Parts: sequence; C-alpha cells; structure tokens
Amino acid sequence: MPEVARRGPESDLVGTFMIHGVLLDLEGVLYAGGYPLPGAREALLSLRAAGIPIRFVTNSTRVTRAAIVNRLARIGLDVPIQHLFTPAVAARQYLIERRLVPHLLVHPDLRGEFADLLGAGPPSAVLLGDAGPDFSYAALNQCFRLLLDGLPLLSMGANRYFREGEQLSLDIGPFMAALEYAAELEAVVLGKPAAAFFQAAVNSLNLPAHDVVMVGDDAEMDICGALSAGLRGVLVRSGKYRHGDERRVEPLGGRVFDDLDAVVDYIL
Repeated sequence: MPEVARRGPESDLVGTFMIHGVLLDLEGVLYAGGYPLPGAREALLSLRAAGIPIRFVTNSTRVTRAAIVNRLARIGLDVPIQHLFTPAVAARQYLIERRLVPHLLVHPDLRGEFADLLGAGPPSAVLLGDAGPDFSYAALNQCFRLLLDGLPLLSMGANRYFREGEQLSLDIGPFMAALEYAAELEAVVLGKPAAAFFQAAVNSLNLPAHDVVMVGDDAEMDICGALSAGLRGVLVRSGKYRHGDERRVEPLGGRVFDDLDAVVDYIL
C-alpha cells in the first residue's frame, strides 16, 4: 500500500502513516450543479487503479439511494449502490433494530424508504430529514407535540446548510435545533457527523479507522466529524468550503487541498 508523508506548514517531515481506504463525500466534492467537478472521474480511476477501496458517504436526505446512484451514472461517475452510505439507510437500521414506528418529517421523495415501517401502531419516534418545502409550521408543531409526549427525536443529519445552485440553503440542522430547544431534549443524529455513521462505512472496508481518510467539503460535518471518529480528514476547497475553514480542521490534524488532483497526489 502507498505510504504517505505528513507534512506540517513548513513541509518538514513529521511522521508517516498508511492510507488503505477512502471515504468520499458527493455533492461539492465529486459533482456540483448536476456536473462532475474537474478531476472527479480521474480521481476515482486513479484510486481504483492503485487498489485503494472507496466508500461514498452523503448526508443527502431528499432522494433515495438508487436515485443518487442513477444521477451519478448520468454524469459518468460509477458508484456501486452497496458502497453508498446515506442517513436513510442508517435510520432504517436504527428503527428496525429498536422496533420503532416513525412519525416522518422528511422529503416527499424519501417517504417510500420507510413505507414498510409505518402503520404498525402509533408512532414511537419522530424522524427528521431535509423535508424541503414540507418544513411547515404545522408539520414542525406536530413533531413538537409528539416530542412533548415523550417520543425520541431522530435526525438524519445536523448540517446547517447546503449549496443549492449558486446559493446556500437551510439544511436539517436548524430545524433539529429548534425542536431540541422547544422540547428540551437532544436528538439522536444518524448521519454525519455521528461517529457510528462513519464507522459503518469504515467497517465495510474491514479497516481500522486510522487507516481511512475522509474527503469532504464541509469542515464541521465531514472533516471534524471524521477526525472525532478516529479517521484521517481532508478538506477540499470546493462546494460548501468557506474561507477560513482551514482554522477549524488543521489544528485537529486535518489537511486542506485546493482540488481532488492534489488530494489524490497526497493519498498516493
């Protein structure tokens, strides 16, 4: 396996470690606005040619896993569905293991993922996703009242915002925080930055976390979350990256690169 030298700000050799596996974020790292980002296809080809296994992790909760894979295929990015980890998959597993019936506040396109778990009795958990236009006052109030009745709050992520076209839009996090504050409880987060979400992807590689690097564009959810879970972390200056994010990840041991070409060079 390739050996990677860690270099500090002055490029002095301060140690070596091995990278045996890679977790890749999707939106903002491999593609944006329906088009692959420069170097995305080449990055996948280079990593695969080097024999480094890849898993794909996303906090997208507006579409199904199959729809994500089909969208990527249309722009020339080959992602096997069994290698794609989404919060919806984690949420289904959590609900099934605990025999919970969800009250859903999710995007209409994602409701079908949980259809078989509904109707088995009264709801026993509130499941929150990026509901988009369904984040109405009435819908949030209904969730709030169920939480007051003692139901737990499950959230498929905690992201503050996401990039939509040329602008940033609110994601799950602000709505989760509002319900937490109003009902005086803490949500169980099932997507990034939850350590269990990263660990599920790492486990599929049969590797220890410290041999795996997470590559993302979100300093908090992707990189800080991965570092807290024991992985390596690389932030790419694309997508959701904002000037100054370096100060959030570098003190924790994360690295920052301009593009995927530089990331692949670093890994290989």
